[in-house]
Amino acid sequence: MRLNRFNPNSIRVEDQRGGRFPGGGGGKVGCGTIIIAIIAALVFGVDPAQMIGALDGGQQPGITQSGQAGRSTEESCAVNQYSQESCAVLASLNETWQPEFEKAGIRFGQPKLVFYGGRGRSGCGAAQSAMGPFYCPADQGIYIDTSFYDTMAQRMGAGGDFARYYVMAHEYGHHIQYLTGIAGQVRSAQQQNPRGANQLQVRMELQADCYAGVWAGKNRHLIEAGDMEEGLRAAASIGDDTLQRNAGQRVRPESFTHGSSAQRMEALKIGMQSGDDTRCDAYFDMR
Repeated sequence: MRLNRFNPNSIRVEDQRGGRFPGGGGGKVGCGTIIIAIIAALVFGVDPAQMIGALDGGQQPGITQSGQAGRSTEESCAVNQYSQESCAVLASLNETWQPEFEKAGIRFGQPKLVFYGGRGRSGCGAAQSAMGPFYCPADQGIYIDTSFYDTMAQRMGAGGDFARYYVMAHEYGHHIQYLTGIAGQVRSAQQQNPRGANQLQVRMELQADCYAGVWAGKNRHLIEAGDMEEGLRAAASIGDDTLQRNAGQRVRPESFTHGSSAQRMEALKIGMQSGDDTRCDAYFDMR
């Protein structure tokens, strides 16, 4: 996918790389809906219960335009190829989704992109590499240790630039859910019906996949040959059933939190082919 040049001053970026953080962190680990929480559990051996916190609102701190190590946004985005891609994708996502919110009469606010290395801090508690990229609603931040992309390519067979863009776009999908209020409604429903919490979470993740596809569909003039295949391959590689099989476990649909490979591929495909965010409503209509 050919990403356009972007203005670093138009995006919110925080850089925690190089910062020192106490071991173990504190508070809730991995608050919000973490796209790769189950990956960390199966690939890295991390307990997903330590990662998936409450998806509720919180105070929104002020915009941070420079990093922990004193880097400017432009410098943070230029640290490596993955950083540059992430910043470019964030800019494209903002440019794509803000007009949609304005047309719908819903207040829009940009999320911030937070780079960290190894470990860091989020508004939801500790951030650790094994958690994979995640969205924290408390500070509306998308948290990424870019070394994850090497792991995704080498251990999971999900390489390629569009596979990486899909991860960012999925996390942005959770920001959309936060802004529209669907995230809060889902959390309330999960608290009222704990037995159905996993099913509700699966629908949440599939809708975020659909939103990721919509972003690509709305920018199909930038799509290159092979992009859709890369995206679908990435979606397949992080399906709960595939992850459980690869970990030598029995496939247990009742334990799914993100959806099967087939479901994730279908959600992404619906968004990409339609470019219509209303098609994603089918995954979660809380009215």
